[in-house]
Amino acid sequence: MLSVAPEAACADRSFDAAAAAQMERIVQDLGRMYHERNEALKEVTRAHHEALLRLAMAADYRDDETGVHMVRIGYLAEAMALLLGQPQGFAAMLRSAAPMHDVGKIGIPDAVLKKPGAYTADERAQMNLHAQMGADILGRSRVPLFQLAAEVALTHHERWDGSGYPRGLVGEAIPLSGRIVAVVDFFDALTMDRCYRKAFSDEVALRMLAEQRGKAFDPRIVDTFLHNVADLTALREYINANPPSFAELADLA
Repeated sequence: MLSVAPEAACADRSFDAAAAAQMERIVQDLGRMYHERNEALKEVTRAHHEALLRLAMAADYRDDETGVHMVRIGYLAEAMALLLGQPQGFAAMLRSAAPMHDVGKIGIPDAVLKKPGAYTADERAQMNLHAQMGADILGRSRVPLFQLAAEVALTHHERWDGSGYPRGLVGEAIPLSGRIVAVVDFFDALTMDRCYRKAFSDEVALRMLAEQRGKAFDPRIVDTFLHNVADLTALREYINANPPSFAELADLA
């Protein structure tokens, strides 16, 4: 039977200890690099979100002098997603994505955007471009938040019956995000003052929403909204009284 000299055994143990220490340092370095990479990605995502949020605010200020419409849309869309049984993660992301729904209006001239009364056919065609414009602004990213925001911008003017724009999608071919935002945007926009008209009462807006059930809007989403309208309008009033700061909105990303 071969025996190992004490000196050789001690050298083997020393080598094993050194190798283990080296491996531990490598693991620690990789962990630190991974953490730093994630932090850098978060900062890039936050900076991107801030830039797009400022664009959305600029577009919203052209319709709403307080700029709070886009904030309400985010929180109402989140609440609706939860009421419809969607996962918390999707609802939270929709809260951040929905305020960018009308970012494409930044490219629409005031003469069209703020025109009182009916549009001509050419003006309507020009106005309808804002959905595709918004998707083009938001969609050049691999970040899931911005992909969802682009989806909302592109599809929130599609109609359940297929008569919407820009693609004429029908029913559930319209992404759920677009169907949710379509309903909350319709109600909120009707109940706020615009430069070309005064706000409708909640009662009138709810009647108009119900009339579009199965036409412009997903019947299930309309029914859910109407069934929970007391809670949703309470949320709207809370946001009006306590609007989040820009920094708070940016941190939602």
